[in-house]
Amino acid sequence: MKKVARKAPKKSRKSAPAAVPSKSLEETRAEWLIRAGTRSPSGTSLVMLGTGMPRPDPMCFGPATAIVHDGRTFLFDAGAGVMRRMAAARLSIRGPDALFLTHLHSDHTLGLPDVILTTWVMGRRNKLQIHGPAGTKHMCRHILAAWKEDIHVRIHGLERNSKDGYKVKVREFDEGVVFDEDGVRISAIPVEHGCWRQAYGFRIDTPERSIVISGDTKPTQAILEAARGVDVLVHEVYPSSQVAPEVRAGGEAWPSYMREFHTSDLELGALAAAAKPKLLVLHHIVRHGHDDDELLAGIRAGGYAGEVLVARDLDRY
Repeated sequence: MKKVARKAPKKSRKSAPAAVPSKSLEETRAEWLIRAGTRSPSGTSLVMLGTGMPRPDPMCFGPATAIVHDGRTFLFDAGAGVMRRMAAARLSIRGPDALFLTHLHSDHTLGLPDVILTTWVMGRRNKLQIHGPAGTKHMCRHILAAWKEDIHVRIHGLERNSKDGYKVKVREFDEGVVFDEDGVRISAIPVEHGCWRQAYGFRIDTPERSIVISGDTKPTQAILEAARGVDVLVHEVYPSSQVAPEVRAGGEAWPSYMREFHTSDLELGALAAAAKPKLLVLHHIVRHGHDDDELLAGIRAGGYAGEVLVARDLDRY
């Protein structure tokens, strides 16, 4: 008896949809830089002045971020080299309209004397508006005392500088709305940065855009809530794969320090997946290598599938 060969089952004509390859970091960055170039001068731009960490890196100056809206500049943190970066970004060297400090760690404030004094030397005549946590008034008083001789010579010598331009007007805040003028609303967000008693992120709202800047923090529910659906979330990060005890005094506590003071790529991926910002910008990256793709992989593994950028100094989005 002949064996009847069974016909193979017909393959479904419906084929699985082809996977859409995700854009590379460079492609995403190029797209956002082009968008920034076409944005109206009266609109809102995010300028990454300094994206570095305490380790000196000639390519990444100290942390400093500017929001420019309708010709006004709002500066967040004042890391080393901030005024050089302001000049390179073609922002006014007479200073920002207001400066906001996330916390008083040295890498975020080393450029504070530079902002106060250089803007005065370059022609600022009014008091610099500074908003910061408790301790900011004390810090500013000591900065002006340290440069007392310089201030005296510049006023009474042949430079004839303004007698008031070096002065500052400091407002220390706790949380909530700290600035609300002419369409720009800035709110302070309490964050958790290790043993710092006061550390903050900021949410900036203009008629055109919403932006959250995390400051230095471990994963924080307050940032997640503030960043829900925003146009841009600027967040610090470290690659979890690079954290290990270090061979130096106190190096055994390094992993514990990172967990208590900062946010890993995996943690940030989970936070961003919940918040769903339109764009996630990584800055103030605590790492020893320079593998951006490793960071991106960590963000993806954490669950965030949206657009991501690894910020570079002087990027504008």
